[in-house]
Amino acid sequence: MQNLKKLKGDASHREFFRKKFNDGNSIIIRAKKDKFKNLLVYDAISKTLNKNKILAPKLYRENYNNNYIEIEDFGNETIYKILKKNKNKKILYFKNIIKLLKQVQSIKDKRIKNFKNKYYQIPEYKNKILIEEANLFCEWYVKKHLPKNKRQKFNKKFKKIIKNLSSCLKMKNNIFVHRDFHVSNLMIVNNRIGVIDSQDALIGNRAYDLASLVDDVRLKTSKILKKKIFNLYINCHKKLDEKKIKNDFEILSILRNLKIIGIFTRLAIRDKKKDYLKLIPHAWNLISLRINHNKIFSDLKKLLKENFKKNL
Repeated sequence: MQNLKKLKGDASHREFFRKKFNDGNSIIIRAKKDKFKNLLVYDAISKTLNKNKILAPKLYRENYNNNYIEIEDFGNETIYKILKKNKNKKILYFKNIIKLLKQVQSIKDKRIKNFKNKYYQIPEYKNKILIEEANLFCEWYVKKHLPKNKRQKFNKKFKKIIKNLSSCLKMKNNIFVHRDFHVSNLMIVNNRIGVIDSQDALIGNRAYDLASLVDDVRLKTSKILKKKIFNLYINCHKKLDEKKIKNDFEILSILRNLKIIGIFTRLAIRDKKKDYLKLIPHAWNLISLRINHNKIFSDLKKLLKENFKKNL
C-alpha cells in the first residue's frame, strides 16, 4: 500500500509501519512471531498505563488473525534523541522522568482485559526469571568468546554466583516494572512524556526500572549524573530504606547488563542484527562501574577478570 512507510525496527521480532491518512498518522505493528506478547500483551499494558494517566499509544484497531495492530503514532522524538542534541538539559529531563517513574510504580492493576475480551494477568518477576536472563550471557557471549575447555567450568561457577546474588535482593516483588525503562522508550508527545515498548512489563523489584534508566547501555552519562538521578529517586521516596534500594539497584544493574550482553550477541548471531554489538563495550563499562564498589560482587569480579580481563 502506498500510504505505508516501513520504519526502522528494534530488537524484537516486530515490524513497524507508519500509515498516513488525511488528518494524521498511525503506526502498524506486525508480529508473526510471539504475537501474543507483541500485540495482545503490548496493548493490554498500554491500556493499563493510560488508565493510570500515563501516556501510552492507544489502540485504533486490531487484526490479530492477520498478525497486526494499528495504534496511535507518537512521532519520532525520543528523549534519547533530544538528549544527544541537548546535553546540558539532561538533569531537567531526568527530573521529569523520575516523576513519571514514580507514577508508573504506583500502578496497582495486575489484571487487564485485552482486546480479545480476556483477562491478562501481569506475571511476577521471580528470581528464576532473573537468573535465566543473566544466563543468556553464558548461552551466547561465553559460547562465542571462550574456548570449549574453559566454558563448562566458567558456566558452572557463573550460575552459582548469579543464583547467590539474586538471593541477596532485599526489596519485595510488588511493583509494576516496565522492564525496559530508558530514554529510547520515552517520547515527547505534546509536551508530555509518552511510554512505548511496554510488552515485557512484570510485577517485580522497584530498583529494576531505576537501574534501566540510570545505567542505560545506549546513553552514556557521567558518574556524577548517575548519582544525581539516583538521588532524585531517593528524594521522591522518603520512606524507602536507602541501603536496601542501593543494594538491589547494584545487583539488578549488573544482572541486567550481563543479560544485555547475551541478548546483543544473540541478535548478531541468530538474527543478523549486528548493530547491537557496538553497545556491548559500554555494557561492560557499566558492569565495571558497579562491580568495583561492593564486596558482594567479589566472586563475580574474580571470575570475570580471570576470563574477560580486557573487557572489565
